Amino acid sequence: MTGWRLLPYGTGAVLVELAGAENVLPSRDALLSQGHPAVRAVVPAARTVLVEFDPDAVAVADLRAWMERCLAAPAPPATGAEPDPPVELAVRYDGADLPFVARQCGLPVAEVIRRHSAAEYTVQFCGFAPGFGYLSGLDPALRLPRLASPRPAVPAGSVAIAGEFTGVYPRSSPGGWLLLGRTDAVLFDLDRRPPALLRPGTAVRLRSV
Repeated sequence: MTGWRLLPYGTGAVLVELAGAENVLPSRDALLSQGHPAVRAVVPAARTVLVEFDPDAVAVADLRAWMERCLAAPAPPATGAEPDPPVELAVRYDGADLPFVARQCGLPVAEVIRRHSAAEYTVQFCGFAPGFGYLSGLDPALRLPRLASPRPAVPAGSVAIAGEFTGVYPRSSPGGWLLLGRTDAVLFDLDRRPPALLRPGTAVRLRSV
């Protein structure tokens, strides 16, 4: 692994700052595959990985040395739990911003739908709201900035794009992503184990219906 540095993050965490988004999941896997008894959580984000640890169980200098060894080695798949199976989401491409996206990208609406549904996505990290996964793998031809002013309410199940990511709103909330369609899939359910349908590392396929 190349292009990273370790930054202090309070008394019980160290932040791995990475050169690119493509290094996030491999870095997470490298840390998880080695394991450390004092590590409480390894949390991926857009271009960082946060390692939370018990400061009473390990000195921060020793933990940083362990992290450096993990990150310097090739990243094997994470051990422990089986990887999540791919998730397929049925999407109705009737979003309010679909014509706008087509115009901005210089593509017919049908081609926007084809490109968006043909991509192979991976949940890079989760955030914003419980169950909201940031899906990497969006076709470069469809990458557009989010709205200058967010909508006061985006319906639950809305499938949207912003920058390099695709996402699905798990519940009605404000949001500035460009809406391409919607799905009936339940993204977050406290009665389900685990509650989140989309978790970091999960492969996601979109099927146009």
